[in-house]
Amino acid sequence: MAAPVKPFWQRKTLADMSSDEWESLCDGCGKCCLHKLQDEETDEVYYTNVACRYLDHFTCRCKDYSHRAEQVPECITLTVADIDAFHWLPNTCAYRLVAEGKDLPSWHHLVSGSRDSVHNVDASVAGRVIAEGEVDEENYEEHVIHWVE
Repeated sequence: MAAPVKPFWQRKTLADMSSDEWESLCDGCGKCCLHKLQDEETDEVYYTNVACRYLDHFTCRCKDYSHRAEQVPECITLTVADIDAFHWLPNTCAYRLVAEGKDLPSWHHLVSGSRDSVHNVDASVAGRVIAEGEVDEENYEEHVIHWVE
């Protein structure tokens, strides 16, 4: 009997993945769509609870994903070329985990089979964020959060 085939994220590098495989890694947590502050002295990244105006606060999906870079020029599009800079991504992010040679968590939809798993275990920002228009940018420091892993 043949050994079971490992899932693509365990047998491929990020660079070897097809665009569909790459896109499927996103767990839909919405954490990358939060505004972040970076300490100029330490380079440490702090997440805020202020979300991009295009993030649906309950599904944690972009409302205009295919045009996000045009709509929001500062929107970061993750690419293989950026792997070395993935340190700012949350510890639970599949892109970061695979880049670091780690496996996906049990709640990731590619493991669990359900896109709701990320929300069911509170690994997403669903219902915990505010829209960027609700707070002045100079007040983002007041919105730093500590629940992003």
